[in-house]
Amino acid sequence: MKLEDLHSVYFIGIGGIGMSAIARYLNSRGVRVAGYDRTCTTLTRALEAEGMQIHYEDRPDLIPQDAELVVYTPAVPDSLQELQQVRNSGLTLMKRSEVLGLISRGHKTLAVAGTHGKTTTSTLLTWLLAHASMEPVAFLGGIGLNWQSNYVSGSGEWAVMEADEYDRSFLRLSPKMAAIMSVDPDHLDIYGDPDSMWESGFLAFAKSLPAGRTLFLPERLRSLFEGRLDGQEVISFGIGEGDYRAENLRVENGRFVFDVFFPEDRRLEDLSLIMAGRHNVENAVAALAIALEAGMPVEAAAEGIATFKGIKRRFERVLEREDLVFIDDYAHHPTELKAAISAARELYPGRRITGLFQPHLYSRTRDFQQGFAEALDALDEAVLLDIYPAREEPIPGVSSELISRQMKKAEVPVLHKSEVLEYLKKHRPDVLMTLGAGDIDTLVEPIQQMFNHA
Repeated sequence: MKLEDLHSVYFIGIGGIGMSAIARYLNSRGVRVAGYDRTCTTLTRALEAEGMQIHYEDRPDLIPQDAELVVYTPAVPDSLQELQQVRNSGLTLMKRSEVLGLISRGHKTLAVAGTHGKTTTSTLLTWLLAHASMEPVAFLGGIGLNWQSNYVSGSGEWAVMEADEYDRSFLRLSPKMAAIMSVDPDHLDIYGDPDSMWESGFLAFAKSLPAGRTLFLPERLRSLFEGRLDGQEVISFGIGEGDYRAENLRVENGRFVFDVFFPEDRRLEDLSLIMAGRHNVENAVAALAIALEAGMPVEAAAEGIATFKGIKRRFERVLEREDLVFIDDYAHHPTELKAAISAARELYPGRRITGLFQPHLYSRTRDFQQGFAEALDALDEAVLLDIYPAREEPIPGVSSELISRQMKKAEVPVLHKSEVLEYLKKHRPDVLMTLGAGDIDTLVEPIQQMFNHA
C-alpha cells in the first residue's frame, strides 16, 4: 500500500499520542481523516479543530463508507465493536506501527528507542534539526512545547520517530540511524520476562539496523551490545564518559549547565538546558550527538539547546513560586520516578516534596510493586491514587495498596481522583509532584486553579 495514494483513513483510538501524530501527518497531506476514541480530551479537541471528524461512541455505523484504510492501536480491546466490524468487512486494517514503518521507509529516519528517555531525546533532536533549518518531520510521544504538538511537519529529508518497544512496534521501522536510551524491563505482559525483552526487543531492534549504520548507546550499555551486533557502528554518549560526553555539570538559575566533549577534540561549553535532572542532560547529549552526525552545524547547537522549551508532562513546572512549586511528570516506571524525584531534590534542596502517584496498569503494578515502593519512599510525603487500568481488566489482589503496604512510610493514603483537591486543601504542599501516565493529567488544571486562587 502507498500512503500517498490514500484519500480517506479511519483511526480506532485516534486520541493516542502515537496515533494522533500519524493522523496529523495524513491530514496535513490532504487525506480525509476521521476516528473514534473512548474519551474527549484536549488532544482530540485539537484534532477536531484541525478538521478531523471524531466521535466518542463505539458505533460501527459511524465508520466512513469511503475509508480505504483503518488504523488501530493494540491498546484498543479486541471486544470493541468497531474493530470487530472492520475485521469482518474486508477493509484494509493496519496497526499504528505498520503505518509508521511505511512512513519511515519514505524518509531518512532517525529512530529513538528505550524504556526511558525516548520522548525527551527525540523531541530535543527534532528541535535541534529544526533550529538548524533542516526542517525535519517528526512523530513524537509527547507534546513538544516549542510547537505545542506531537507532530512536526517539515519538508527536509530527515524524519525523527520515537521507536516504541510496546508490542515490539519498533521492529517495523527502517531507520538510517537509531539510538537506544535504556533497556530496563517493562511491558512484561508482552515480553514475558526481562531476558525476553532484551533479546527479542532491544537487541533485535539494534540488529535490525543494516550493517554499517550508526547505533547510539549510553556508554554504560556499550559492553552489553558489543559482540552481539551485526556490523553496526556504535557511537556512545554519557555524563563523564562516552564518545560524546557531558562534563562540568552544574545548576545555575534553575537550569542545568554543562560542557560537551566529542570526537576530534572538539567541545561545546556552557550549554544550558531547561529540563531538570541528570538523566535529561544525558538525553540532551544523545540528541546533540545524533543531530551532529546527521549534519547539523556545530554553530547551531548551543542556541538550539538553550531555546528548547521542554515537553508537556516531562518535569513540567506548572507553578513555580516562592511559597509553592507544582511539577507534573509522566513517570510511570520505578526508574522514571526515581529520576523525577531526584531532579526535584537537586533543584529545590531543603524543601518538602509531596508526590501524588497514579499507578498505570494492573500488570505493571504487580510486576514492579517493590520498585515503586522504594522510589516513592524518597518523597517526604507520598499519596497514591487508584490504578489506571488503560487496556487491562483488573487482576485479583492487585491494587495501589500493594505498593503502600511495602513502603517504609507509616501513613500512605490511597485516594480516588475526586478526593484529591480536598486533600491538598487540608495538607497544603511545599513542592508538589503529580506523577503517572494515566489520566492524572486531568487534575493538573484544577490543582493549578485552586492554588492560584488560594
